[in-house]
Amino acid sequence: MRFPLRLKFFVFASLLAVVPLAMVGQNLTQLARDELKSAANEDLTSVATELRGAFDNSFQGRWLTPLMVIRNGIDSAELGVPQKVSLLTLGLEQLPQVVALQLSVQGSAVPILVTNEGFAGKLAQAGLDPVKTLATPPDLIKAIGETGQFGRPVIGRLAETGDWIATLALPLSTTIAGRQVTMAAKIDLSELGEMVRRHPFAQRGEISVVDQAGRRVLAGAPELLTDRQIVASALPLIVAGARADALEPYVRPGGTAMLGAYAFPDWFPWAVITELSEDSAYAVVNAITRQILIVGLVGFVIAGLGALVFARRLTGPILKIGAVAERVGEGDFAARVEGVRARDEIGDLAERFNRMIGELGERLELMKFVSRGTVSAIQSADQAGMHRGGERRRVSVIFTDIRGYTEFSERVAPEVVIEALNSYFDVQTEIVETFGGDVDKFVGDALVAVFEGEAMEQRAVSCSVEITAAMARLLEDYPEYNLHVGIGVASGEVVMGAMGARARMDFTVLGSTVNLSARLCSKAAPGQVLIDQATRDAAAQLEGIGFEKLEPIPLKGYAAPVPAFAPRRL
Repeated sequence: MRFPLRLKFFVFASLLAVVPLAMVGQNLTQLARDELKSAANEDLTSVATELRGAFDNSFQGRWLTPLMVIRNGIDSAELGVPQKVSLLTLGLEQLPQVVALQLSVQGSAVPILVTNEGFAGKLAQAGLDPVKTLATPPDLIKAIGETGQFGRPVIGRLAETGDWIATLALPLSTTIAGRQVTMAAKIDLSELGEMVRRHPFAQRGEISVVDQAGRRVLAGAPELLTDRQIVASALPLIVAGARADALEPYVRPGGTAMLGAYAFPDWFPWAVITELSEDSAYAVVNAITRQILIVGLVGFVIAGLGALVFARRLTGPILKIGAVAERVGEGDFAARVEGVRARDEIGDLAERFNRMIGELGERLELMKFVSRGTVSAIQSADQAGMHRGGERRRVSVIFTDIRGYTEFSERVAPEVVIEALNSYFDVQTEIVETFGGDVDKFVGDALVAVFEGEAMEQRAVSCSVEITAAMARLLEDYPEYNLHVGIGVASGEVVMGAMGARARMDFTVLGSTVNLSARLCSKAAPGQVLIDQATRDAAAQLEGIGFEKLEPIPLKGYAAPVPAFAPRRL
């Protein structure tokens, strides 16, 4: 049985008018409290997890990895002591948070030490000997080696300056005068403390970073926080090396009810604890409840009285909008809401709906100008929209470039140039999508495609070989074009994300892998595919494809010639 919309208006308004206000208030209060608690818990957990990730990323990505590179350079047996010292000095200049680097020779009490001048001056002003303070004692290096903690930080605080310093040691395989050599580094952790202090959550809640003894770190003098239940719960997990993030309500010794969460960085023996009082979390419950009850009561009365009077006026335009919405859902973006002249919200809705349909049609056309990766990034963005930034991903990148394009564009009409270029791009794009790739962009007569996921290297190689075959067929159909294609393929880590200005961004990939693909493309002969070593290794077992090993190719920006291979169909 059909239940008319106009009758629904009247019944709905009448039912709402007779619902006991006490029951409504109780339900709304409980619902609001539950929602606020859920939101607060989610906020606490996300902040703790965010800072945990920021700590680990800073240590591993900004400090440990560059230090490993410096260690590997120093570890060369071909370098003498002066060259090793120069490399230490150069490395220190490139890492502002690293305040000291040293080489310690087993059995020698005098290390080779270079220090950050600014930090050393700060120590001197505090009355400390910079060399003595920043040198890593042999006993500490020995203890790190005996416990197998090479590369992991040992945290300490300089009481005179209040600075928190991480010390780590990295052994060298080469020796000096037959003695074991260890590179040690001291890192100023003030940047981590700033992350905590400047986090927006700190304006309404509390963020604490505690060590295995329950002392607050990264925030001035250590403060013992073991009287807090959430800290006591986290301490055994820090000591045990567990990494189980958790959420916990509790009451502080003073009687304040709190909500809290903690997370554990992988590289530091700490817990990141976020806390918010229940009073702060639920402060708006009563105010929201009162407002909802008042607005609801007024709305119920107006709805009951106005349902009969305005039913026809309200429902007629809505039914028209619904019919147009159905047509739009079927793909008819030429449909419009006609005949709605009301000068009220319904009229505004009809006008906005028409405007929305036009914008949807425009956006549908605009989607043809962006990659699938861009569309996916937009769909996964939060309500605030796209944010600039990127993340590391492992991908395979294809660069294709049309050879002879410049000469071709000069001897034929512009219309023919565009038609030919579109034909070549149509064929290449179809092949890229067939092999599961995503066209990132078109740059002049060049195409950039990205492959991710399982067997990405094999798919990228197969795609490249297929493109060369397809271009050869096009050349047979249009010999007068005399256009060929060269292709470069490289695999490895890239930075993928939204980059550019706030008002005009481009979702793309950047990094050495992208550059290597472009360089290989520039060296590829017409009809040739050049791939790097990583792609060759991953696609070695690809059926029907053979790989010709070429002489290493000198490329711009690379100190040594780069190994290259040319895949061909067998």
